[in-house]
Amino acid sequence: MIKHVVCFKLKDPSEENCLKAKEVLLSMQGKVEMLRSIEVGVDFLHSGRSFDLILITAFDSKEDLEAYQSHPYHVEVVKKHMHRVRSDSVAVDWEV
Repeated sequence: MIKHVVCFKLKDPSEENCLKAKEVLLSMQGKVEMLRSIEVGVDFLHSGRSFDLILITAFDSKEDLEAYQSHPYHVEVVKKHMHRVRSDSVAVDWEV
């Protein structure tokens, strides 16, 4: 199993924008077939080192993670939205 985690800082981290981004990220469930699990969290601490959102996903294989990266729904809906609203992001991928 592969875990893929992305933390996002938003340009405008208002509650409304965070909840909209969460909704967009979660909308992949059922639309991106290689996605085995998805979880999205919104930060409540808002410290200087906090990111605003976290995306935690799981895939069966590295090949599925690679296919996810170019999946039409991920690219056209999710990435397009997140690139528009984020100011920064970091990712970590590992094998379980």
